[in-house]
Amino acid sequence: MSKMSIEMVRHALNGLTMGTRWSALFFAEPGFDTNAVHGALQEAVDEVDAQMSTWKPDSDLMRLNAAPVGEWVATPDRLRAVLRLGLEIGRASDGAFDIGMGDAVTAWGFGPEAAAPDGIRAAMAALRRPAHEVLETCGDQVRKSAPLALDLNGIAKGYGVDRLAETLRDHGITNALVGIDGEMRAMGLRPDGQAWTIAVEAPDPERRTPHSILSLQDAAVATSGDYRHWVEVQGRRLSHTMDPTRGAPLIASPASVTVVARTCAEADAWATALMVLGADVGTALARRRGLDALFLLRDDERNTRSVGVGGLFFDTPASLASAEGR
Repeated sequence: MSKMSIEMVRHALNGLTMGTRWSALFFAEPGFDTNAVHGALQEAVDEVDAQMSTWKPDSDLMRLNAAPVGEWVATPDRLRAVLRLGLEIGRASDGAFDIGMGDAVTAWGFGPEAAAPDGIRAAMAALRRPAHEVLETCGDQVRKSAPLALDLNGIAKGYGVDRLAETLRDHGITNALVGIDGEMRAMGLRPDGQAWTIAVEAPDPERRTPHSILSLQDAAVATSGDYRHWVEVQGRRLSHTMDPTRGAPLIASPASVTVVARTCAEADAWATALMVLGADVGTALARRRGLDALFLLRDDERNTRSVGVGGLFFDTPASLASAEGR
């Protein structure tokens, strides 16, 4: 029997990480032992969580947050890589993506502690400089030149997805679909030679339904939206995405922004940045940067319309299929 005629076996692995679950879907020859792969995948996301969590007081990120201003702090390679990427996208988005919003995230109750009125007032009154202006890296050292509370929730899950993909490659698996909480990365193709299909979720807080379907090969996708995580203040739902200019949740924003990029960390961060910038400024920046982005916007009657940027969402709409009737 030729190798090409062997029927591949579907494997769906998953586990806990970052308050949610990771997943890995791939096909392998009969008899493939998944135990070592599962353990390596769990170890990979555990490492990301241990270095970048704001929920773990002993994480490397929280150790950096606790360090005095001006003190160089030795940091692990992976954390430093994510910090550098966060600073790069912060500069490119003119501060719309800001990894220095940890005080506001905590104050508004999106961290391990409940919302605190005093903290909210302090976060909104703070004279802010974006993280890319006050965080420095040199070799394996990082330091703050001004008070700064780092938070990587807008990029760490995406990076965790990238680590899942890298780990599968280390085990000889080059065709797979991996994800954490809706952030996904497609590797290669399915056994039938087709691209991986991924749903873009409709921005509906009451139920999970697909808005459209993406077909992806060797690409990652992430969505930032206002419909899954929020706080309610005086009867109004406020999104978990922070406005860096106010130190508070966004007041007016797209219902969601989906970005397709080379890596999931990049897609994750850019989805947040474009959500903060809004449809007009965000689409203009996405075009200048050559990003593939889908903005879902609500009108006053709560109807949704879409605005696409880039070849995947605009120039070649066949890559994006309506989910109706599927």
